[in-house]
Amino acid sequence: MASRIVFIESMIRGKSARLLGNLQTLLVLGKGLPLAYNRDLQEDKPPVFDSLDQAGLCADVLAAIFAGLTVHAGRCAVAASDPALLATDLADYLVRSGVPFREAHHAVGRLVALAEKKSIPLNALPTEEARKIHPNFGEDWTDVFDLRRALAMRTATGTPGPRPLAKQLARWRRLLR
Repeated sequence: MASRIVFIESMIRGKSARLLGNLQTLLVLGKGLPLAYNRDLQEDKPPVFDSLDQAGLCADVLAAIFAGLTVHAGRCAVAASDPALLATDLADYLVRSGVPFREAHHAVGRLVALAEKKSIPLNALPTEEARKIHPNFGEDWTDVFDLRRALAMRTATGTPGPRPLAKQLARWRRLLR
């Protein structure tokens, strides 16, 4: 089953490249047009119709995948439990304390390297070790590694936070009725 999903993912990724190529064709086609109709526009039909066909194929494949999909919440939770996945949140933690992002990014990189060298999870490093790398790591620096907290902080449109996600799901449910 896993190999079939990888194949399908690869196929859809390939189709996305084709769709982007069609878009590029249309953009270049339209860039030099004068204000009135020209015969150049005869060339817009193949990429438009091909894009429609390819997008339809991808939608059919995705519909079939989701129809038979089983989500194993426990496995997903284990996969998402690696503290290194929240390294950017750790950099943001430093930024909120006044550290420039570039400096915060380097500090977190050094912290990740130290955790890897010691073969321990990032959040298992002692606070004293973290402070040797950057003095702005406070006693609460490991609070960053709470996935629910990290997701709740994502409130902007397009982020994976619970509110934006619920809003998009509701929108798509309305549109697909």
